[in-house]
Parts: sequence; structure tokens; C-alpha cells
Amino acid sequence: MKPNSESLLVLVAGPYRSGTDDDPTLIVENLAAMNRVALKLFRAGHLPILGEWFALPLIQTAGSHQVGDPIFNEIFHPVSERLVRRCDACLRIGGPSAGADSMVELARSLGQPIFYSLEELVGTAV
Repeated sequence: MKPNSESLLVLVAGPYRSGTDDDPTLIVENLAAMNRVALKLFRAGHLPILGEWFALPLIQTAGSHQVGDPIFNEIFHPVSERLVRRCDACLRIGGPSAGADSMVELARSLGQPIFYSLEELVGTAV
């Protein structure tokens, strides 16, 4: 695949809860970091997607009361797993995250390319 030769549906996988001790402020910062990368991917001609964009509204609607409660756990990672199966590639960003690493491994098992930087995916500095 040549950089920027085609528009890809790319799952952005990064830490959400990892390293936050479930501090809401730090979780928001992690999500903002993924959103910033998603915007750059979009501007480079790709269609970024985050599991959080789908999971969080469902979790709220289902009546979750806190991060990590049974409703949260029922929905959060399964949404991303379903999305990975529909993506063309995976972009792993940020620090340690068992959940993000799990999405990378699933994408790899499906034969999808895995990228570890925006530059690697789009071929130019972004």
C-alpha cells in the first residue's frame, strides 16, 4: 500500500483508562489525544474511528454509573472488537494499554496493517 494512495478506515487504538487510576480528568485527556490523532488522519484523507465514539453513548444509555462497572465492561471493549473487524488498518498510539494492545492483536490476526505513528501511515509529517 502506498501512503495516501487510498482512503482507509483506521481504528485508532490508545489508552483510555490505562495510567489514570480511573481519574475522570486523565481519562478525558486520553480520549482527547486519540481525537487529535483522528483529526489528523481525517485531514490526511483517511476515515478514523474510535471504539469510544460508539461505546460511550451506549454505556451511558444502558445506565452505567461508573467506569468499570458491569455495564461498562459489557459494552466498552466488545464495541471496539466489532469495529476492528470492519476496519482496514489499526493505528496504535500512546502509552501502555492492555485494551489497545488487544485491538492491535485482533487487527493483526485479521491481516490488517498495524501502524505505530501517523507518519508511518500517511507517509509525511502531519
